[in-house]
Amino acid sequence: MRRPLGGDDRGQVSVEFLGLLPLILLVLVLLWQFVLVGYSYSLAAHAADRGARAATATRDGGAGACRTAAEDQLPPAWQAGSSASCTTEAGLWKATVRISVPVLFPGVASFPGHITGSAGAAKEDSR
Repeated sequence: MRRPLGGDDRGQVSVEFLGLLPLILLVLVLLWQFVLVGYSYSLAAHAADRGARAATATRDGGAGACRTAAEDQLPPAWQAGSSASCTTEAGLWKATVRISVPVLFPGVASFPGHITGSAGAAKEDSR
């Protein structure tokens, strides 16, 4: 007995899904990487803000307190390629934090460039 020409299409959905699976995985990987980039910007800005505020709260050693507070705000996976600098100008503490963006998994590998976050806070009078 012969099968009809337009006959059986069992398994067609599975074959189509397997054909699209690499594209679906690529889209998920790209979305995850975009999330990591956005989170890195958020971490850099938050760490700079905390550093600037810590510098204003100390009577002496503002730059050291600034760097310590900024670096303490970063998760361990982002601390490896990070740097924090603090300066004072015209009655304002300015903190700048540079961090690397991880590639897919934080702590494994990073992109060559850096993300910079900066924040400022007014100096408090020491009366």
